[in-house]
Amino acid sequence: MKFKFGVVIFPDSNCDEDMIYVLNQVMEQDVVRLWHKDTDLQGVDAVVLPGGFSYGDYLRSGAIARFSPIMEEVVKFAQKGGFVFGVCNGFQILCEAGLLPGALLHNDNQKFICKNTYIIPDNTSGSATMATDKNQPLLIPIAHGEGRYFAKKETLQEMRQNGQILFRYCNKYGEVTEDANPNGSVENIAGVCNEVKNVVGMMPHPERASDEELGNTDGIRVFQSILQYLSLKK
Repeated sequence: MKFKFGVVIFPDSNCDEDMIYVLNQVMEQDVVRLWHKDTDLQGVDAVVLPGGFSYGDYLRSGAIARFSPIMEEVVKFAQKGGFVFGVCNGFQILCEAGLLPGALLHNDNQKFICKNTYIIPDNTSGSATMATDKNQPLLIPIAHGEGRYFAKKETLQEMRQNGQILFRYCNKYGEVTEDANPNGSVENIAGVCNEVKNVVGMMPHPERASDEELGNTDGIRVFQSILQYLSLKK
């Protein structure tokens, strides 16, 4: 089944074409580019906020992009049950917009980190984890300076109860350890969703691990999960 994805492009987005390529060429879905000043989502089935450094990461990552004209439409779309997926900077924007709980803080080493990391699904009932295996870690790269996920204890407790924690950083054996945490994220959290599961954010870049040319296709599981979720909603 084909779906229409809208990829939002902000000033200084730099992963938009990667995301468009994977959705269109690898996953064989229809894709439209949505400029940050647009106010029409063009009838898409899903909205994707890609990675990058929107507005140069001034103030803090995602803080300005959250006020782009298109975000008003994205918020309305999400509130009506539309699927929204944010990766890296997109995750930061979704938190800033209040569509996801918690916040992304500076990495605990105060440095930009770019490397491959292993993540493990915390559950397989989420809209981005349906096609994953709880016993099979995925090798997905990260590239961020503000990727340390944080939420209050009360919020984390609610998220655990609601199945809102989707991915945690782990080692190659799938063990969630302190050493496997690349940025200091609370409870090794790498990806979360909202309470009704239609808004998802993750710091690792699945689009950078979805092409055989790159020698890694672990990220395809994430996109397969999203397509499965959208099919169930049709």
